[in-house]
Amino acid sequence: MGYLSDIEIAQRCEMRPIFEIAAKAEIPADAVEPYGKYKAKIDLSVMNDRSRKDGRLILVTAITPTPAGEGKTTTTIGLADGLARIGKKVTVALREPSLGPVFGVKGGAAGGGYAQVVPMEDINLHFTGDFHAIGAANNLLAAMVDNHIHHGNRLRIDPRRITWRRCVDMNDRQLRNIVDGLGGAANGVPREDGFDITVASEIMAVFCLAESVSDLKARLGRIIVGYSETGEPVTAGDVGAVGAMTALLKDAIKPNLVQTLEGTPAFVHGGPFANIAHGCNSVIATRTALKMGDYTVTEAGFGADLGAEKFLDIKCREAGLTPDAVVVVATVRALKMHGGKPKKELGEEDIAALEKGIPNLLRHVGNVRNVYHRPCVVAVNRFPTDTDNEIDFIIKKCRELGVNVILSTVWAEGGKGGEALAREVVRLCEEGTDEKFTFAYELDGTIESKIEAIVRKVYGGKGISILPAAQKQINRLDELDYGRLPVCMAKTQYSFSDDPLKLGAPEDFTVTVRNVKVSAGAGFIVVLTGDIMTMPGLPAVPAAEKIDVDENGRISGLF
Repeated sequence: MGYLSDIEIAQRCEMRPIFEIAAKAEIPADAVEPYGKYKAKIDLSVMNDRSRKDGRLILVTAITPTPAGEGKTTTTIGLADGLARIGKKVTVALREPSLGPVFGVKGGAAGGGYAQVVPMEDINLHFTGDFHAIGAANNLLAAMVDNHIHHGNRLRIDPRRITWRRCVDMNDRQLRNIVDGLGGAANGVPREDGFDITVASEIMAVFCLAESVSDLKARLGRIIVGYSETGEPVTAGDVGAVGAMTALLKDAIKPNLVQTLEGTPAFVHGGPFANIAHGCNSVIATRTALKMGDYTVTEAGFGADLGAEKFLDIKCREAGLTPDAVVVVATVRALKMHGGKPKKELGEEDIAALEKGIPNLLRHVGNVRNVYHRPCVVAVNRFPTDTDNEIDFIIKKCRELGVNVILSTVWAEGGKGGEALAREVVRLCEEGTDEKFTFAYELDGTIESKIEAIVRKVYGGKGISILPAAQKQINRLDELDYGRLPVCMAKTQYSFSDDPLKLGAPEDFTVTVRNVKVSAGAGFIVVLTGDIMTMPGLPAVPAAEKIDVDENGRISGLF
């Protein structure tokens, strides 16, 4: 008998009405704005209810990604359902999927197997329209910048130094670099331009870090769209776009409530990528979830060197959050790939490959314990081909760091397969720690020192090399008084280094800083390394080719 696909499992689920899920989370009915039967927006008054005490915050992160897969979102959902099964009041806080990966290689991002959030098709496609609103706000600002130049350019914006790009939530390499404004004076000023994918827009980062509508407006106003002829920054506030942009986002900023397959309340809201932005769901969703549960389980994108580092050093710092425990997800298969084992041979027992690959896991775990001083557990997604010898090897190595390893079978068993992990997480939270939560760097250091601290402490590198153009950009940001902002590293997700081919836990490497820019609205400095793109492309055989709809509107092929 064959396995059911993710979408087939999701479609067989008998979802509960969204008002029932809201009641389970003790959300007042008058704060629920339904979008159909099974999804809703939640009023911001719930987040601001001071009579409710915040629950405990659990961060789920992972080892460095490989094509073998790790299952971070699946583990997050399965852990939450596991906590519910052992009697805890729990909520989930996740990012919304981008249409680019859904139709590209990665597929959807609503979990997998029997650990999913539903309605899966809606969440992976248009959902409640948040991304459309963010794209519209982004493109309104772009239109207003070019319109300002067309009608006299009172701000003396240099068309050659416009930094604000248009966006679309789709993988489309054709739009990376374009020339627009052609066709004569009536059609604008000809210039080089380009598109980013919506999740790479600074408005997405602003959206996910804003704590209120007024904070959203203030952050939007600080966005730098380009520079004047004298080199001074020009902002969205300068071009008068803030009010209209906020109007487009006023409903989107409310967090979305859905449910897991087992009826656990889930807040799914916002979705910046973790290799080019901070890779976490919105602060508003996290704060709302914390009010509604004794435990809130959230995740951060890609490996712990990217998503978790930014969750801890940017989101937690900005929002005043402290995770009570961290789960690091790994698979035997992925660790063997980090040890040099070819993907087609991962079903074979190979302790030697595992021994070469496990330093990747140990470095991530060591960072959580020794850099950020957070209690930690390793969750191993067990595959049928994993042997007891391989599992025992991982357990032994992690125990040397004082960290327990729990086997997770949430993909196959849902919350039942997450009960053991749930009990370990509860133990870590209840025992607590005497260690104070610390960051990888402090804000009063130089931009260069912050970059170097991340490379040395988190990545395990020996230092940084800043190209002359990037050093000039750093110097200018210091002159503009942006030097005290946190840094957001944009690098490959496939390695601790800036070289995707360096697997495992490489040492003695140098990270080359190629470009440095400020996201003044989001409130961080973006440091670009390697060949990072803000507009992906589709593969030779995109996932979109397998997606279809029957005459009853039932979607197939969406995994």
